[in-house]
Amino acid sequence: MFEDFTATDRWTKKPVHCVYQALIVAIATRHADAIDVKFLAEGKTVWIALPHPAWVEYKKRTGKIITDSLAVEIAGHYLKWALESGEGSGREMYSLTVEETLEHLEAAVAEMEASVSA
Repeated sequence: MFEDFTATDRWTKKPVHCVYQALIVAIATRHADAIDVKFLAEGKTVWIALPHPAWVEYKKRTGKIITDSLAVEIAGHYLKWALESGEGSGREMYSLTVEETLEHLEAAVAEMEASVSA
């Protein structure tokens, strides 16, 4: 769902085509305790940093794990939200908190489940 999507930028009202490109363990590239998910948004690189502690917290709360594909869905859901809400101010990197990560996880899963049952 959120590997390849289009969102409407709140300020310009223009469609922004976003495509997932890569998932990288950030400790190797920038010494951060996060997973970086790379998208191209109208050809421009955008990184969404998801904190590693979110994986631990999600496992503690649900007994389930965040897979790589679910991490992409979380990051894509956040990017779409950021663009449509006006939070996407042209930055190259967005860093989510644990709670933001889990909120976007729940929202992405709910949207995926709704599309399957529709």
